[in-house]
Amino acid sequence: TDAAEETFEYQAEVDRLMDMIVNSLYSNREVFLRELISNASDALDKARFVGLTKPEIMKGKEQLEIRVSCDKDAKTITIEDSGIGMTKEQLLENLGTIARSGTKRFMEMMKEAKSAGENNLIGQFGVGFYSAFLVADRVTVVTKSAEEDKQWIWSAAAGSHKFTIKEDESTSLIRGTRIVLHCKEDADELIDPVMLSRLIKQYSQFISFPIKLYSAKKEPVKVVDDEATKRKQEAEDKKAAEESREKTTVEPVMKTEYTDSWDWRTENENKPIWVRNPKDVSDETYNEFFKTTFSEFLDPLAHQHFNVEGTIEFSGILYIPGMAPFDQQQMQAAKSRNIKLYVKRVFISDEFDDNLMPRYLSFIKGVVDSSDLPLNVSREILQESRITRLIRKQLVKRSIDMISDLASVEGGEDYRTFWENFGRNIKIGVIEDTENRDKLAKLVRFYSSAATEEGKLVSLDEYITRMKDGQKAIYYMAADNLDVARSAPFVEKLISKGYEVLYLIDPVDEAMVTNLATYDKRDLVDVSKEGLNLSDNEEDAKKTEEVTKEFAAVVDFLKKSLGERVEAVKVSDRLTDSPCALVTSKFGWSANMERIMKGQAFGDQRTMEYMKGRKIMEINPDSDIIKGLKTLVAEKDEDRARDLADLLFETSLLTSGFAVDSPRDYAGKVFTLMKIALGYDGSAESAPAAESAAPAAEAPKATETPKKTKKAKSTVIEPEVVDPNDPWGGNNKA
Repeated sequence: TDAAEETFEYQAEVDRLMDMIVNSLYSNREVFLRELISNASDALDKARFVGLTKPEIMKGKEQLEIRVSCDKDAKTITIEDSGIGMTKEQLLENLGTIARSGTKRFMEMMKEAKSAGENNLIGQFGVGFYSAFLVADRVTVVTKSAEEDKQWIWSAAAGSHKFTIKEDESTSLIRGTRIVLHCKEDADELIDPVMLSRLIKQYSQFISFPIKLYSAKKEPVKVVDDEATKRKQEAEDKKAAEESREKTTVEPVMKTEYTDSWDWRTENENKPIWVRNPKDVSDETYNEFFKTTFSEFLDPLAHQHFNVEGTIEFSGILYIPGMAPFDQQQMQAAKSRNIKLYVKRVFISDEFDDNLMPRYLSFIKGVVDSSDLPLNVSREILQESRITRLIRKQLVKRSIDMISDLASVEGGEDYRTFWENFGRNIKIGVIEDTENRDKLAKLVRFYSSAATEEGKLVSLDEYITRMKDGQKAIYYMAADNLDVARSAPFVEKLISKGYEVLYLIDPVDEAMVTNLATYDKRDLVDVSKEGLNLSDNEEDAKKTEEVTKEFAAVVDFLKKSLGERVEAVKVSDRLTDSPCALVTSKFGWSANMERIMKGQAFGDQRTMEYMKGRKIMEINPDSDIIKGLKTLVAEKDEDRARDLADLLFETSLLTSGFAVDSPRDYAGKVFTLMKIALGYDGSAESAPAAESAAPAAEAPKATETPKKTKKAKSTVIEPEVVDPNDPWGGNNKA
């Protein structure tokens, strides 16, 4: 006869709590397998622990393992372990009351286990166990404790107020627990060995006990190819007839077919190398673990294996990938999914935003395993706490140390590769991470005027070793590309006097150095801004003062002519070749930053006007053009001087990195100069527009033709309609 079945009721508020567990607590129902395997792992841990003092409990089933199988026809998923098992009383205690197995009881047991010095359990039968109802409408638990001979069956349906317990007359279990999930109609996709294998590998591949899945594998089998054998026999018979001999039976033709071979196969063969001593792990093992765990095909550039002990305990491995992701924006995504979080080797999540890593280090990949993490009941959400901040601080510190070690390697090829892939992240770190700004600044690399080979990058420390005696600042020039930076008028005098200039050509560079401001007690100075003093001694300062007095009239005239377009006009000591340049005020945007901000899709126009740097024109007293302007001012030829001032200003806008307000007007002036240079009579420019199409005077040819006189005329195609009031009209000759 069947054993008597007893019916029990859950404790109060079952409906509300069950609804919370099934519908609210877990956002992803796939975690049911993680929770049940975690519980099985705890049961195996307990069996191994008890077995040390009571070896007899291991009799008949010495192997500690977890077995997972599914049956599509019966619509069931089965998880079985050879752990400690449960008695009837333990079934009632652990599975009979949700309140006891909820958050409060969970935390109580964690504290008890810790104070007693026992294993820090991953999960308990309770809230984790009830995740089974995410996918099952009925759950059956068959269990046999090592402490008694009876086997018990616990059964409950989803949404029910009751559960039943009865003695199982079968003795299918020697020791342990078997959970059978009778799956819901919408859970068919989970009743598949391939899906179960994926979930095991995702969540539980580092469990210390073997997890075996009953699955199929294609095995080659040799079978007789009847058709080919028949054809071979017919050919043999025909040949025998032709040769008038007896027929012989040919050897059968074999072919290979693949059949499904069902067996128990271990799914978690990838070992958690972070729990081993770093001295015992080879570089090849680290690299293989990286490629397997993160689906990478290149070896990492560097790795850091660590164990933290003290207030909190956790271990892990961090890696610098061998290349950046193809989608660069993925590195700055809100969820990088590059740090995999484990609690006692059980995968919890890789979606913790910047709780564990700041945005600029989102390219770092790694695993972190800790028993102290403050997780919520579902173990999906990392709660903000002091422990989280301590772990984050450790991860950031070790990541920066790992990058610093890579940078210090002689030769530097690996660091060059790193910088090409992730250099911008480090620059963003200088901006955002004030606590580690000085450490990160040491890792930054720049193009330099002192580079000995094309494309070579230098660090700030290298720059400081090459500074001239008495040099107090680090000079830099920001532009949109290297050629523009090298040819900028602002760097002419600096380079000629032997000063090194750093070239900033990445859009984020200028924001980075602005935030950095100083390095090793030396200011970082933008050479395109006002206030640059290159007077090496009193003699230079005195000479500059004399030249300023000499060109005072030119300075006054330019300020008067240009009006509000410039804040001031000064004699420069930073120019050698260029006649003039436009520098910006110290506290506004530079020309390069203004260009970058104009390109922002959602730029604020009010901020643009407020932050624009005031333009200050600096003139080069050694330039022939400035000397010529000085002569025009002295001769009171204000019209020509004013025209020259306008052209100087607009040209210096371009050479200084700004945009010309009216490219058409500027082009017209340049075209006019080109015609004058070609020998055309400038007086034609002042003629009325109606006469602008008339033939203009042509420059004399090197050799005359019979059809042309000395004043030969030719039709000139004008680039635009000439304005009768063109300032370049009149009798101005080149």
